[in-house]
Amino acid sequence: MMRSMFSAISGLRAHQTWMDVIGNNISNVNTTGFKVGRVRFTDILSQLVRGASGPQEGRGGINPLQIGLGTVTGAVDTIHTQGALQLTGKPSDLAIQGDGYFIVSDGMQTLYTRDGAFDIGSDLRLVNSSTGFSVLGWQADADGNVDPAGPVGPITIPIGQQLDAVASTEMTVQGNLDANTDPASLPPHFVAKVGVIDSQGFRHELFILFDKTGANTWNYTIQEDDPRTSATEDDPALSISGGGSGSLTFDVNGNLDLAASTINTLNLALTNGADNMTITPDFTKLTQLKSISTANAVANGAPAGSLTTFTVSQTGEVLGIYSNGTTKVIGQVALALFTNPGGLMKVGSNSYQPTVNSGEPIVGTPGSGGRGVVASGYLEMSNVDLAQEFTSMIMAQRGFQANSRVITTSDEILQELVNLRR
Repeated sequence: MMRSMFSAISGLRAHQTWMDVIGNNISNVNTTGFKVGRVRFTDILSQLVRGASGPQEGRGGINPLQIGLGTVTGAVDTIHTQGALQLTGKPSDLAIQGDGYFIVSDGMQTLYTRDGAFDIGSDLRLVNSSTGFSVLGWQADADGNVDPAGPVGPITIPIGQQLDAVASTEMTVQGNLDANTDPASLPPHFVAKVGVIDSQGFRHELFILFDKTGANTWNYTIQEDDPRTSATEDDPALSISGGGSGSLTFDVNGNLDLAASTINTLNLALTNGADNMTITPDFTKLTQLKSISTANAVANGAPAGSLTTFTVSQTGEVLGIYSNGTTKVIGQVALALFTNPGGLMKVGSNSYQPTVNSGEPIVGTPGSGGRGVVASGYLEMSNVDLAQEFTSMIMAQRGFQANSRVITTSDEILQELVNLRR
């Protein structure tokens, strides 16, 4: 009789633990990156009243006779399934779509989290805004190169950093020249405009004149002034010192025949204090088809600018966006994988710590080695299912109630046993 009471008490304790876990799940239903807990019960060692025996002659075997001694909480698992992504629009908010954990550190301890509510601290580091822990990854060098094989460290977002002007070195001409153009008509037959940037960030306008000389053949001339408006030089600080003209030959399909064409490197002399420029024109994307002329040109290079904002790509690259329109890699966020994520230990603030059963962190770039991708401007919501939790709450309540009834019933039986003496 006493066994039933002790078994019921163990049931009360186990179902109380279940309610504790349910309460914690519900309280964190809106916690960023929270992973739901699940209780698993196991039975306590049963008392062996009679052992088993095998078949003998004409008699069959006998099964063991055991009486259970109750239940105990076997485990509280953390279910690391994907939570829904919530749009925030803030570029420093990051969510992981797939497996992996952000790596954060305060300089003394390293923790792991799915909470990507990050911000830029006063020291320009990317940090978790609730704990102050720095987000770890790799900082890019001056050329925007990242070495994921190196050790991870804090990522700095140098808002306001100045970016030197980048002089133009290449010019791409694309579009179409009308094959129906009459070579005998008054040239130029078409004019395209392109801007180039010098080493001090000044922009200079150039004009490319196209003159059809025969079937599938054109001449081009690059000059400083627009022949359609004025015959005077528009930019006195710039002059063409060589390579300003050439010829273009197209094949029967209207594509450029590079071997039959003469394309010269453009040399520009500057008198405003900037370096002279050497630009390589590329006409391979230009066609000659029976269609209106749409030839246009674009040159690389950019004026000086400053870092105004940033975004993070799916592969974790931190892309700095400068006031001059230039985009440059300034760092990369790292993600960690674990062989057994369920073995991680919760340490508060949405963070985890490795244990001997979780395995060592396997650090790499997002989108590689089974790691998920990063979504900038999103946060991962809790994976708590309220419908499931309310259902579990009813089951825990009924289980607790049934175990308490076992205790009261056992007490009544004991009372009857005591009353036998009267």
